Amino acid sequence: MKFSEKYKLHEYRNNVFESGYMPTYILLSTLTSEGRKTIKEKPSRIQEVNKEIEAFGAKVVSQYAVLGPYDFVNVVEAPDNETITRVSVELGARGTIQIMSMPAIPIDKFIAMAKKK
Repeated sequence: MKFSEKYKLHEYRNNVFESGYMPTYILLSTLTSEGRKTIKEKPSRIQEVNKEIEAFGAKVVSQYAVLGPYDFVNVVEAPDNETITRVSVELGARGTIQIMSMPAIPIDKFIAMAKKK
């Protein structure tokens, strides 16, 4: 990454924090067989991973265990796509979880965007 790109990213992150708005992402996660073994042996591992996510610069806002094709739905705030990509890659590389990450737009912003011509 060029210095100018790093500077722009740093400037963007500062603006995000100063504005009080933090982008939201939905992470749909599925445990692998190894991940299921880990959770069975140590359920508190989920909370430990949440702390690791914070170390990457993101924050778990809410988290749900669900039935169906995914095991967990996580609502996560992060300053940018790069941060959430790092979270997904780092956690996925462990082989215990598969993650689908999606940016989420607050409904008020979506409606305002839809009204623009």
